[in-house]
Amino acid sequence: MKLKVNVRRRRSNTIRTIEAVVDKRGRIRLLEDVKLPKARRALVTLFDDASRGHVSETALLSEPALAKDWSRPEEDEAWSHLQSEP
Repeated sequence: MKLKVNVRRRRSNTIRTIEAVVDKRGRIRLLEDVKLPKARRALVTLFDDASRGHVSETALLSEPALAKDWSRPEEDEAWSHLQSEP
């Protein structure tokens, strides 16, 4: 099963989407190397095998533009009440 792992970096306020595979035992294998200065929280979204390859092209093409917009300080402030610090 493939999934996307979102890694949010505090310093640059960006979210990275990294493709990964989850095996039957729940082990996650990232499909690219990730270097982080320390451990980070991540959100894991699981997709059914049937939906593989059926990601909206519009969603894929709009992700970079939306990421740029979402990375603005005004957006962080607007949504800060929904974020909880560990």
